[in-house]
Amino acid sequence: MKEEFDVVIIGAGQGGALARMVAKDGCRVALIEKECVGGSCVNIGCTPTKTLYYSAQLAHQMRRCREYGIHSVDVKIDWPAARKRKRDLVEEFRGEVLENLQGQDNLELIFGEAKFIETKTIEVQLNASGTRTLSAPRIVIATGTRHSLPPIDGLENVPYLDEASLMDIDEIPKHLLVLGGGYIGVELGQMFSRFGAKVTIIEPGENLLKREDSDIAQRLQTILGDEGLEIRTNAKAKKARVVDGEVEFKLEAENGTQSTLRGSHLLVATGRKPNSDLLDLPKTGIETDDDGFIGANDFLQTNVPGIFVLGDIKGGPQFTHIAYDDARTLCAYLSENKTASVAKRLVPYVVFADPQLGRIGVSEKEAKKKELKFRVATLEMTETARGLESGQSLGFWKVLVEDETDRILGAALLSLEGGEIMALLETAMMSNLPYTALRDGIFAHPTLSESLNNLFLAMDRERKPGRTT
Repeated sequence: MKEEFDVVIIGAGQGGALARMVAKDGCRVALIEKECVGGSCVNIGCTPTKTLYYSAQLAHQMRRCREYGIHSVDVKIDWPAARKRKRDLVEEFRGEVLENLQGQDNLELIFGEAKFIETKTIEVQLNASGTRTLSAPRIVIATGTRHSLPPIDGLENVPYLDEASLMDIDEIPKHLLVLGGGYIGVELGQMFSRFGAKVTIIEPGENLLKREDSDIAQRLQTILGDEGLEIRTNAKAKKARVVDGEVEFKLEAENGTQSTLRGSHLLVATGRKPNSDLLDLPKTGIETDDDGFIGANDFLQTNVPGIFVLGDIKGGPQFTHIAYDDARTLCAYLSENKTASVAKRLVPYVVFADPQLGRIGVSEKEAKKKELKFRVATLEMTETARGLESGQSLGFWKVLVEDETDRILGAALLSLEGGEIMALLETAMMSNLPYTALRDGIFAHPTLSESLNNLFLAMDRERKPGRTT
């Protein structure tokens, strides 16, 4: 028997946030979730990784205590305790999300696996057994992505870890091989190095973080190398197998040179694939690209009227805050009958390495590709009072400013709390402020934000940046 709702949402990550929004506005909403509420952010992404990140960061700082004139005992990692802290926080956050959803009027949370049987009709195989058939004039797909394996000979036959299973491993790996030098590989690689593992990152490209400017990527690579991580760039994994209980890779360099690498554990961090193939989309006529991501316009509408997408499933930037903005955009359309758009929105993000990399707007290579006219200002963290006083002066700031308007086009901030400084620049960009507003602004001394004064002095040909004292 078909049950009618005003809106059906598949996926309780930021789809859950949307469900609460439209339910509060009086729509009768069905929210379908296959596993756990909270999405990848709460369960395998932001919450668990950043919780462990701070444990690893603290261990690293404690090992540096003599640099600060402090003598202490050797640092010992209690991995089960760090893992328990991570698990407890995930359960707490997940429980809060579940409580909020179950306590919302006009919202029914259904646990099960959803598939389309008609364009606006969904069958749910309930986790508790049985099925339900739901229909609505407006349907939102928010099913996200899952881990994927690259096409490497033998890889599917070796014991590998993904980002979720690595964080629940019973003991710290002796030698962790990280396949992929993107954001996940860099974050988890540095983290487990600080927990005591030998770490080797294997990246087929010229640099880590291939989307970033080479100067940023190379500086971070140098920092990681100085910390003890082994970085293999221009190294293509050709074959994987198990030898004497270890994972072995045959690697090939760009010039054709081959080598062999072994490790006790393997993290595959080469990307994720959309969950669109689990929905039986051919029943709807919804179009996807070659990788399975669902196409959408600036209003998050698919090619099928009345069916929308939210979050990672649509491709593009895969960040929780972008998915949440998708939810706000769709709420304006679904419950307020307004036409909101995601066109031209800023996309901030932070790579939680140490130092952090905060990013907003266009990179230098993107600006050149778009043939924009711009200037670049940079500031080394060794030229900041806060960096030197805190003993955390690794990295540098880089900002692009448009020639004609003096407005900020983009920034890369590789530094202590780079994400927080990025947010200041994003606010200036949202307000269309010229860089001179930050150059001449009064910021408290000795904060990191104060160094924005000196950063932007580099934009003035007559004046040169100096150390904030």
